[in-house]
Amino acid sequence: MASQNRMEAVTKETAFWRCPKSAVYTPETRKLLKEMMKESKLTSFQQRYLTDTMRRDLEKEKQRLQTILATGKDPAEWKRKAAPVRQQDPAPEPDRFEELVKEVQERKEFLDAMEALGQGKKYQGIILAEISQKLREMEDIDRRRTEELREALATT
Repeated sequence: MASQNRMEAVTKETAFWRCPKSAVYTPETRKLLKEMMKESKLTSFQQRYLTDTMRRDLEKEKQRLQTILATGKDPAEWKRKAAPVRQQDPAPEPDRFEELVKEVQERKEFLDAMEALGQGKKYQGIILAEISQKLREMEDIDRRRTEELREALATT
């Protein structure tokens, strides 16, 4: 149990020692890795961990190839088939004018709540400035829509 905890600690602390799960090593690669382990002066535990990982990957690859020869299909292809995704109708984009109306109402409600608590004077200037900014933006949207409607009526 202690060695397992130590191995988890090593693999969590140093991402360098974590090998990819689907890696396949050729004999030349394994030989090169062993030489690199010796040169980098890894502890025997680290060397054993890397060697075991290489062996496990090799065993997985053998199993995969046996399955391909037996069934004619790669097991990875079986996993790839996913249920068809239902396409949903795209939600209509929220109308900016309606959003602004809601924001103005929220700020008015906030100001009313602060006045009820006796803090109205503290927030009144800020909230009224925000409301006037929202009203100006609403006026701009209204002007644009009116112009678009006039142009549409003029072309018909």
